[in-house]
Order: sequence, then C-alpha cells, then structure tokens
Amino acid sequence: MWSPTQPSTPPRSQGDVSAEHRARLDQPSAAQNQLMSPTGFRSPRSPVTYSDRFIPSRAAAARLNFSLLDRESVELEAMIKGPEREDSSAAYTALLRSELLDPGAPASPGPADLPTSPSFAAGASPVRSPVKKMFRYQSGGQASTAGSPVDTAFNTSPVGREPPMGAHMASPKRALRKIPRAPFKVLDAPHLQEDFYLNLVDWSSQNILAVGLESSVYLWSATTSKVTKMCDLGPANSDGDAVSDTVCSVGWSQRGTFLALGVTSGATQIWDIARNKCVRTLGGHRQRVGALAWGNHLLSTGSRDRHILHHDIRAPGDYVHRLNGHRSEVCGLKWSPDDRELASGGNDNQLFIWNPHSQAHVTRFGEHTAAVKAIAWSPHQHGLLASGGGTADRTIRFWNTATSTALSNIDTGSQVCNLSWSKNVNEIVSTHGYSQNQIIVWRHPTMTKLATLTGHTMRVLYLATSPDGQTIVTGAGDETLRFWNVFPGSKSQSTAHETAVNSMMRAQIR
Repeated sequence: MWSPTQPSTPPRSQGDVSAEHRARLDQPSAAQNQLMSPTGFRSPRSPVTYSDRFIPSRAAAARLNFSLLDRESVELEAMIKGPEREDSSAAYTALLRSELLDPGAPASPGPADLPTSPSFAAGASPVRSPVKKMFRYQSGGQASTAGSPVDTAFNTSPVGREPPMGAHMASPKRALRKIPRAPFKVLDAPHLQEDFYLNLVDWSSQNILAVGLESSVYLWSATTSKVTKMCDLGPANSDGDAVSDTVCSVGWSQRGTFLALGVTSGATQIWDIARNKCVRTLGGHRQRVGALAWGNHLLSTGSRDRHILHHDIRAPGDYVHRLNGHRSEVCGLKWSPDDRELASGGNDNQLFIWNPHSQAHVTRFGEHTAAVKAIAWSPHQHGLLASGGGTADRTIRFWNTATSTALSNIDTGSQVCNLSWSKNVNEIVSTHGYSQNQIIVWRHPTMTKLATLTGHTMRVLYLATSPDGQTIVTGAGDETLRFWNVFPGSKSQSTAHETAVNSMMRAQIR
C-alpha cells in the first residue's frame, strides 16, 4: 500500500544554501565557545585569526592540550577502568604530575568530584566528540607559563620541573647518635666531699683514675680495674694526733707520670707514680689549694688565699710567679692546649686570661653572676674558651680569647659545675648541681642537647675524661663515681674500647 503523501519541501535555491552555510560558519561552535570563555586559556578579548595554512600553536602544546579527546573525558575513562593500571595509583600520579607539570598544579578530580549526569549513570560512554584544538590557528601572543617544562639548565629532571631538592624521593634524615642513658660502671667512693670549690677527680693519659677521699688518694686502673691506695695524709706524728690535712685537689701531669696533690695546709705535693713516693713539696699558699693545672713545665695552683702560683718543677724554688687578680677563692684553672694561655675562675664571679710570661692578666671577663669553676678550652678552635657559672648564674658562655670578645651564651637552668670538650667531635659535656643534678651533652656551636643523663642524687661536682675521649666519669656527693659513654671515638681508633665497657658492674674504690 502506498503511504499517505507527505507534503514536499520546496526546493531551495543555490543562493539560500550559500546564505545558510555562511550563517553556520559565522556561529561559533561549543568548542570555540569554551576556548573563548573567561575560564578557558584565551581571553575573550583576544581575536582569533584563521588562515589557510597549518601553524601549530606552541602555547597549546606547552599546556599539554594536544590530545584529540577532552582531558576530562580521558581522566574520566581512566577512573572507570579501575586501579589495575600502574599510573592509576596515587603515588605514581603525584610523581608524574610533579615531573611533567608545576609542583603546585592542582590534582585531578577524585571519584567524589565526578559528574553524575543521567547518561553516565545509565552506562553511556563518557567519551565525547573530539575537540579541534590541534588545528587552532592564532596570531602571535604571549604563551602561558603553565606547565613550562624546564626552568633552568641545571635541572636534573629530563622531562619537567623538579620539585625542590627532590621532595618526592628525598632520603630520610640521618638519625642522631644514640647515647646510652645509663652508666656502664659505678664505683663506690666513700667520704667523697660535697664541696663545689674542690677538684678531687682526674684521669691520666696512662688510663689511671685518681680520686681524693678525705686524707687519702686512691688510684683505679681502667685497664685492669685494680684499685690501689697511693697515700694517706692522716696521723703522722708519734703521739697519733690527727693532722687536719685533707686532699682538696688532684691533677695529673701531661705524660701521666706525676700526680700533684693540693691540701688544706696550702702545700702542693708531687708524687712519682712509678715509685709511689712524694718527690717534692711546694709551698707559697697560706690556705687550701683547691685548683691545679699542668702546663708544659709549669704547675699552676689556685688557692683560697686568692692567689695563683706558677711552679717550675725544674727550678729549686717554690714558685716563679705569683698572679694577683681574684678577690675571692680561685676554684677553676685550665691551660690552653698550646700552653700559651691560662684561664682562671673564682668565687668573685670573674674569669681571667693570663700569659705565662707575665704577672698581669691579659683579659678579664665579668659577665658571670656566680662563681666560675667550670672552664674548658676547645681542642678544635684556637682561642675558644667555655665557662660556666654557679647557682645564681646557670649559664654556659663562650669566649674568643684572641679578640677578647664574648661569642654566645646559653641558660642551662641549673648550677654549672664542670665542662669538658670532646677531642674527637665538636661537642661539649656539662655537669650540673642545684637543682637538676644532671649531665648534658651539647653539640657546638648550635648548643643542641644530644642527651641528658641522670642518676646522681646529689650535685655532680666532679668530671674527668678518658684518654681516648669516649668515656667520662662523674662524681657527686652521693659518694659514687659513674662511668658514661657519651662521645664517639676517632676514626683511627679500633673497636677494642667496646670490650672494656661490655659489662655493668658495681665495685668499691676502697
């Protein structure tokens, strides 16, 4: 059967077709509207000039918009396919974006941000018709800097801008050195005096520790752990009357062959360790000698009588120089590593620098507000001196004795009793009294705390360092000596040191 006849459309002339075709050409397409919209890459004010030749758009290539498909459509399709592809993982995507695009480029939309149109929900294909962006012709203009591949000739990334210092592949930070928080050895030291102004512990270069206990001096060998009683300055007359002469300071010579003792009577005794004999007694002080310091051939002594004496052990007399400057008891003495400068601290809160060839002080530092007992010269930098103040001061100060200037200071929060530098690394250890009774290891010059060691129940008044520079021994009024591993060894030292500290034991020094 024949269908009903439909009304026929009148034929159009050639002129009407041309007019309609021109009207469609003049009307912009959806893709062109997107390119010319304010949210697109081009400004709506910028005219688009078409030509009969193919001229690639460099700015479009820099923006990576060279795909025939919409970027949103491609990303949407990739998300639909699921995480089976390697590049769908978040880490890989972040790394790839940082390499190809600017590190601050926004991330791709997640599943929660996907459009939920009816066609997508019904399972329709999300891929739309290609947008003709590759064949877009434009007159010259300023190219966008977004996604600029390379900013510098020194960039290590071959494909794009590198994140700062390789942020995505940076190696983990190096951990700080672990310092044991407990001592590896504890020795009993009965009757160890609890006096801030005394110096009763010293460690020799022959690895022998000397400790003054009331009127006696004991030696402990770190090699054999053997304890010997060197001398007793107690009753000496035939009637058996007690002599009020106790040990106030001990100090080893640089070679470790002689030990100097300062006593309450004001005398200074020099003992030969090999013969276990007092070979000389030096006078000159009227009150107790609480500080000792050996130089090259000089033995310097500080006393409660406020004077410092230089004893030349080669000369027959008692002393060769008397130094006057302190107005109270001298409680700290240290020679510089090159034996050219002597630092002295006293109960008058003053710190003096002396020249061995002059009786007048070279420099005086008066910034401390309490007694200055803790003094230490740096073995790593010439003229660098550290000093610590007592209870009212609580600060560690650093000085440049070459220029006579103050460098820096730090408030420790408690009384500074002793200071000692590491000979292997640029670190310093301090011992404290009121009110923390702790031991702190610092990194210089930042003064970062590396470790805080506790264990003493009273003020940590005494400190000495082993010859290898790895171990320190501390003494306190709780009548104990504690040994700590705080500093690393030098590169040339072997691991034999570890075998000497592999056990935790408690022994008695007398």
